[in-house]
Amino acid sequence: MKTYIEFQLFAPYNTAVSLIGDFSDWQDIPMQKQDDGHFTTQVELEDGVYQYKFRLRSKSWFLDPDGWIEVVDPYATDIDNPTQNGVIRIKDGQKIVDTYVWKHDDTPLPADRELVIYEMHVGDFSGGENDPHARGQYQHVIEKLDYLCELGINAIELMPVKEYPGDHSWGYNPRYFFATESSYGTTDGLKRLIDECHARGIRILMDGIYNHSEAASPLTQIDHDYWYHHSPRDPDNNWGPEFNYEHYDERLDVYPARRFAGDVIRFWIQEYHIDGIRYDAARQIGNYDFMSWAVQETKRTAGSKPFYNVAEHIPETTSIVGIDGPMDGCWHDSFYHTVLAHICGDRFDLEELKSVLDCRRQGFLGATDVVNYLTNHDHNHLMAELGDRGVLDEAAFKRAKLGAVLLITAVGVPLIWMGEEFGEYKHKTPESAKIDWTLLGNALNRGLWEYYKGLIHLRKNNHALYTENIDFFHEDPDSQVLAYVRWNDEGSRVVVVANVSDNYYAGYNVPHFPEKGTWHEWTGDYSLESGDDNLLIDLPEYEAKVFVWQ
Repeated sequence: MKTYIEFQLFAPYNTAVSLIGDFSDWQDIPMQKQDDGHFTTQVELEDGVYQYKFRLRSKSWFLDPDGWIEVVDPYATDIDNPTQNGVIRIKDGQKIVDTYVWKHDDTPLPADRELVIYEMHVGDFSGGENDPHARGQYQHVIEKLDYLCELGINAIELMPVKEYPGDHSWGYNPRYFFATESSYGTTDGLKRLIDECHARGIRILMDGIYNHSEAASPLTQIDHDYWYHHSPRDPDNNWGPEFNYEHYDERLDVYPARRFAGDVIRFWIQEYHIDGIRYDAARQIGNYDFMSWAVQETKRTAGSKPFYNVAEHIPETTSIVGIDGPMDGCWHDSFYHTVLAHICGDRFDLEELKSVLDCRRQGFLGATDVVNYLTNHDHNHLMAELGDRGVLDEAAFKRAKLGAVLLITAVGVPLIWMGEEFGEYKHKTPESAKIDWTLLGNALNRGLWEYYKGLIHLRKNNHALYTENIDFFHEDPDSQVLAYVRWNDEGSRVVVVANVSDNYYAGYNVPHFPEKGTWHEWTGDYSLESGDDNLLIDLPEYEAKVFVWQ
């Protein structure tokens, strides 16, 4: 049975568009221009899979206005490689992405304040460990989900998985915004990954690029200045044509770039059931009206399910979150720079350290306003930074554990870059750099992993760490020792005493301890009694003690 299938392309100021495809032996099918700016045509097709493109006269200044070019449908949900044609699937007379049936949509998912996020690059995470050139795929992530569950992860932030040119990329050069990166697997493979995560109570945050596109993205070829700024606004931080969210088409009553971005956002929530978006290069987007509108669209589309919108605004700014800000949270880059410097021994500044452990001192309002991290894909692993400074072996792992304590017990949502939890040591590179899973066979690496696992479960079992409550009750800048307490109104209390120096303090006195009574010291797994107003402990160099109220 054949059914008429409609093809359309929004190109309001182009003069002529034709459809070509394998169903027409790649011969032109003229399309009619509608009053709303769409070119449309209908083709009678049987159920099946077809390839297609559009031929048109470009309005982009860098292309010949009298010549014809071929472009992929900007809304194509699949791309054939290597032909670079759009792919359309017809089933039961309807256009579909695939036939995946969701199984775990009803599983409860954690709230934003409960999240422990694991940032992941699919291609480098797992798969073909004996072949450094092997591509990691969605299936390999599924195979590691039990590992992530044991660690305590309840949110995965996927680096961009939209189709990009070439065989390897971090994904920040998206060419096709509705299509998934084919080297990672199929569309139903991605859906199965997300579904399996939901089955385990793990949310999926998608890294979204709404600042720019790759230079050969279809919209740049159709009518560049209709969707993009004519030239970069910040040439020193430019990664491709930049969407122009200020441009308003009065004739059609539309913001073209906003409409396209909104369609992308709604598609990924509806089609792939994602639970949050990290907005790359939000500083370069530079339009709070658009970002506020985009966040409202995510909430409306997601309905009752939790959805976390996080901005990468470097350096961070409080204006992007809070009561008047457009976003739910932002990457807390000053946390990274400050904690790294103190762990590595580059400097000691007590007020600076306090300001990132308690983000309210910087003007943030809530615990979900900031996402803290010791590193991410843009920076070296902590072990690489320590190694560059000559801090090696047990000393490096000791400092990594100190960083983990500060990360998990600070006010905010913690994020872990893949491999950091067991001491991956590679330097940052945009080239393929697979995680070295064999490191888990080493005692020091395994010990760090167990430490992270314990801290994450400590956070989940002590909801004081979900709050904004923090009090620095002891400050000793001469000894470089800091103590703080976290609490909630249900009796959960956690105290951290951190020695950010290379001195071992035997019998160190911690005055003004929050409560007389029995405390359990988590790192050494023992209990002790605090005095009327103090606690006496041994405090090794670059080490933190964590006390939980009993």
